[in-house]
Order: sequence, then structure tokens, then C-alpha cells
Amino acid sequence: MFTATPTTDPDNIASPAEKSEAHDVIETRLWLEEHDWLYRLLRSEDNVSPTFRLPDLISACVSLVFEHHDAPARIFRFLGTELVLRQPQTPRRRESMWRPQYQLLLALQRSPANRHPNPKFQLDQLTTACVALCRIEDGSGAAVLRQARRNMAKRSHRGREAPPG
Repeated sequence: MFTATPTTDPDNIASPAEKSEAHDVIETRLWLEEHDWLYRLLRSEDNVSPTFRLPDLISACVSLVFEHHDAPARIFRFLGTELVLRQPQTPRRRESMWRPQYQLLLALQRSPANRHPNPKFQLDQLTTACVALCRIEDGSGAAVLRQARRNMAKRSHRGREAPPG
């Protein structure tokens, strides 16, 4: 006689909402200087109710930079004057960001400003530039935390009526 024992499929452990969110997060890398600043913000006493994680903080930085009409110019200016002077082998930390902000950076990475004859910058460099620009503009990180709240509200309202403000 054969008996069938149900096996646990690792793909079925997560709820449908968790599976959907896993596809909404994209891996990126951050240079150490910017990662350390975000990590301090993550651990700060201002990051409460809810406590935002690094994907939220990175995405908030990208959103904040792209609120400016000249976001591509600001990013490429930082890359061409600041990041290019750092050691290319600088270690990076593997992190994640939310898909909407990744889409902004992907469009920028594919833009004419990132093609020949201009230097070609990668996703980690574009992401790092956004975090660095936010740190330069507001070292306290308060604006990043406010933007993380707005981004969360937008994600929560996806597929429904847009959130206020």
C-alpha cells in the first residue's frame, strides 16, 4: 500500500500578497558611504511607526530626486563630478528598492545621457547618486522619511483611488 504525504512547496509558503510584493522589489547595490548614511537613518529614533526598511528608504531617495524637474542633470552631474573620483572597486552593499523607483532609474540608465559618447553608468551608481543627493540636501533624513510615508501610501492605494496629497 502506498501512502501519499503532502509535501510543502516552498513557492506556496508565502501568501499571494507576499508573492506579489516579492516581484515588486528589485535588487540594487549601494556604495558604502551612502549605505552607511541610510543605515544610520534606519536605526534612528525618528524612524518609527512604522519603521521603514532599506527598500523604503532607498526608494524614497529616488522619488525625492525625481521630484526635481532637472533630476537627470542633477544625477549625472553628481556621477560625473563626485562618484567618478571614488575608487571604482569600492565595495557595495546589496539592497533592494521598490519597482516604481527602479523604473525611473531604468529609464535614466537607458537614456541618451547614458550612451556613447557619454560614460555608461550602472544601476548601482544611479541609485547611489540619488541617496547621496538626498544626504547632501538634508543630512537629517527627515525628508526621506516623509517621502517613504508617501510612497507607502501610494503602494497601499495601488489599483484603487489615488491617495490624498
